Amino acid sequence: MRTHVDEIGWARLLERLCYLFPPAVGVGVVGVLQDLEYAVPGLRPALLIVAALGYTVLTLGVATVLFFDARRVRRQPGAGGNWRPRPWLNAVFALVWAPAAAVVYLARRHRRFGTPAGRSGWWLVVAASLSATVVGFAAATVAVLFAIPTLLTTGVGLAGAVAFGAFPIAIHQDAAYVCTQRSSWRPNPGVYLAFAFVSLFVPPLQPLLAVYYLYRRRQAIGTP
Repeated sequence: MRTHVDEIGWARLLERLCYLFPPAVGVGVVGVLQDLEYAVPGLRPALLIVAALGYTVLTLGVATVLFFDARRVRRQPGAGGNWRPRPWLNAVFALVWAPAAAVVYLARRHRRFGTPAGRSGWWLVVAASLSATVVGFAAATVAVLFAIPTLLTTGVGLAGAVAFGAFPIAIHQDAAYVCTQRSSWRPNPGVYLAFAFVSLFVPPLQPLLAVYYLYRRRQAIGTP
């Protein structure tokens, strides 16, 4: 059951901050890869500094948002039901490991208040991410077998760019849409966002997660 707490913008701001973590981390990864391939003087340190600065700013933002949203939930009598988030505890958790703190909080918040529905077309981006990853893996395999360095860079770069930039947003937004439909399957957007984050560091997980999600989605509500 939804309450007026859902109208507060803190949770939506938290989602947007989460979407920025993969690009921030990706900048650092690009710096390492570019330095290994081209050895451009100063490129790696510069991109790593940008990534570290971005991650730090996002961490502080997540800690602040978690504190205020948790405090607002606690101040609304009965709003959170049995869930009584502790503002300071959530903020400290965010300072230690912001992405994990954010997705855990979003998943628990969704169980009590739900998540505003995203657009129905986000599944197309999930499918496009899956296609880009498959193509990227195929290109990387061919590049290794035939010793084509440029193809390897292109394949990994394509798959990595789509995975880091689009996949977490798409699967979170689409899960928010699916969970509002009349079906037996109600995916928790926060949980799928967490899996998407993990898949960025465990590449084989991303296509498996995308295939599973798209299959369950089609079984539940079909493809609009």
